[in-house]
Amino acid sequence: MRRWLVAGSLALVTVLAGAVPAVAEEPPVEAGVAPGAQPPDPRPGEAFASPEIATLQRTAGTVQRELTDLTGRIEGARAKLRTADAELRRATSARKRADAVVAARQDEVDRYSGAVFSALGQPNEVRLFLVATSERDFLDGAQLITELRDEQQRRLTSAVNRQSAAQRAEQAARGARQVAANRSAQLERSVSDARGRAEAVSSELRGQLADADAAVRTQQREQQRLNQRTAANWRGYLDRLSAAGIQPPAAADLADPARLPAGLTPVPGADGTAQRGIARATNANGQRLLVLPKETLDAVSKAMDALGKPYVPGATGSGPTAYSCDGLTSTVYREAGLAVPDTAAAQLAEGVPVRRTDAQPGDLIFLGPERYGVQSVGILLDGRSMLVADASRANVVVRELPGKDTVLGFTRPSLGNRDAAPVPEATDGGLRWRCGSVLLPARLADGGAEPADSAGSAAPATAGAWSGYPNGLIPSTSLCQVATGHLLRCDAAQAYLAMSEAYAGRFGQPLCITDSYRTYTTQTELYARKPGLAAVPGTSNHGWALAVDLCGGIESFGSAQHGWMRANAGTFGWVNPDWARPGGGREEPWHWEFAG
Repeated sequence: MRRWLVAGSLALVTVLAGAVPAVAEEPPVEAGVAPGAQPPDPRPGEAFASPEIATLQRTAGTVQRELTDLTGRIEGARAKLRTADAELRRATSARKRADAVVAARQDEVDRYSGAVFSALGQPNEVRLFLVATSERDFLDGAQLITELRDEQQRRLTSAVNRQSAAQRAEQAARGARQVAANRSAQLERSVSDARGRAEAVSSELRGQLADADAAVRTQQREQQRLNQRTAANWRGYLDRLSAAGIQPPAAADLADPARLPAGLTPVPGADGTAQRGIARATNANGQRLLVLPKETLDAVSKAMDALGKPYVPGATGSGPTAYSCDGLTSTVYREAGLAVPDTAAAQLAEGVPVRRTDAQPGDLIFLGPERYGVQSVGILLDGRSMLVADASRANVVVRELPGKDTVLGFTRPSLGNRDAAPVPEATDGGLRWRCGSVLLPARLADGGAEPADSAGSAAPATAGAWSGYPNGLIPSTSLCQVATGHLLRCDAAQAYLAMSEAYAGRFGQPLCITDSYRTYTTQTELYARKPGLAAVPGTSNHGWALAVDLCGGIESFGSAQHGWMRANAGTFGWVNPDWARPGGGREEPWHWEFAG
């Protein structure tokens, strides 16, 4: 067990065993529990990172890419079939017209031939010889008769030739249509086969996820119990102070160990000198109690009240709905009357440091390791636990202290601030860490996400990640409600509700929403139904609780509602990405994403 508090002066109480401290002085809170009762060390989200799930997701991705390719090819085949059908119809129509012309020409020839033998008045060479008055008349008449006869034959021959050409064109079109039909049918069979494999993958994913979900729920319940026990211990400590008649002094009254209020004595540090900012008292039973400034007690009490609140990254994590790690510490200490900077790095740089061996409950603990810079800050509770808004657990939690190589230092807010000193900065050049998890690059508002379909835009599996939980596997306790049945990451939810209020001021009613956070299970079900269109499970932007689908007119380009969104949504951090806009490839006027 790590003992970073004053050596031998503070007792650790095993809560589940109900142990009574063997020494007089006790810490204000005991988060330690019997072995195995704390949540396992791995992050809750890692329960979903089993090789089986990873393999199934890769298979789903392969099938989805195959279906996407097949969908494009079959649409091309269908287009060719439609073109072949149209060409066949044109060829058949042309052949029928040629048949009609041939029939008409044949009728003319038949009538002409019949007239030659049945009508005495028909012009022929014998009659012409008898009636001609000159050699010239005879020659002209003979030429006319020949031309009439040849014209009839030419017209018939031409019609027959056109008929033959039309018949050949019709036959060619019929063959081309059959080829297109065969290709389309072949692709349809391939799609059917791939859909079957997609459904099988989805079924297996649901089974694996059910097991993983059960494991994570167990972890969450253990975390909740740990939070509750810690909060109860804190209240017990405050009750003991009250029962001993101790009125917590102001921070200023504990700043000088040589001038402490009556009844209080200094707490020695590891080097033997008295520590500033804390004191001790003795109760009626002879037990020594650690006495912290009233401001520190108020700040830690406010932090205890925040246990279980969702974690959110960035500047929006200052409560009261959700917190970032440094947003929590700056908020609770400021509200208690102590000036604490906004960011973890500034809190370490400007805070008054205390030695590792002298760190006490209520002090701030800063985490690295150094190659990541100052990536997290929490409130020290005892020798093995801290209270922190933790990205890897997506909540404000009590959790175990990390290894010593991860701890960058401690400060005591009740001692005020100093001139900023240098602090570790990220040097590894890799991904940034913040509040216990990787801080991934923000998705670009102009199409950083890859489109999938109206069922949900797809994005790389890492895009939009913000906690230790995978896409679609974020516990509902870490999200905030924006409408009945609709959840978003809390900073996105706050921005959405503000946007909805402004929208209502224009149209008389709040935003109409049809889809928001989409669980992994929902994604697999959707993938099973629409595998060629739906995003691969685990890649939908909805799975990061950062996307919504809207209705009420917004779903139509050109509507007044959509126009209002285009003009105003960016003010609240929401965008209709480029790929979803007209001409973007997959127009989805209803799909909006939180870009911050």
